[in-house]
Amino acid sequence: MLGQSHAYSGFSVDDLDVARRFYGETLGLQVEETGQGEMRMLTVKLGGGAHVFVYPKDTHTPATFTILNFPVDDIEAAVAELERRGVTLERYSGFDHDEKGIVRVGQGGPTAIAWFTDPAGNVLSVVQED
Repeated sequence: MLGQSHAYSGFSVDDLDVARRFYGETLGLQVEETGQGEMRMLTVKLGGGAHVFVYPKDTHTPATFTILNFPVDDIEAAVAELERRGVTLERYSGFDHDEKGIVRVGQGGPTAIAWFTDPAGNVLSVVQED
């Protein structure tokens, strides 16, 4: 029934202006704002034509799981660039992080991952696959 639908995801943030700057300027994604007043929202354009809906929520609680994964060819270069742009990597207990904050997973599927958060506390990652 929905197999041909161009589905998209969405998540909340506590400050739409801060989110627009983070996703647009810090991460370098195309961000469009629509609406007015309390009905403002963002559309964040992702590679391959996908997009994510970002909306403000007064009672926002950060997601405790990864809401966006960004596949990259070179995770070390991506991590270095994120840090250069002021992004701090997260280190979660139960994972063996290297000195750069990267977790090496193994063969088949994602082989390395590094997590970080947006200013609202939502979890994002860069992922390298072989």
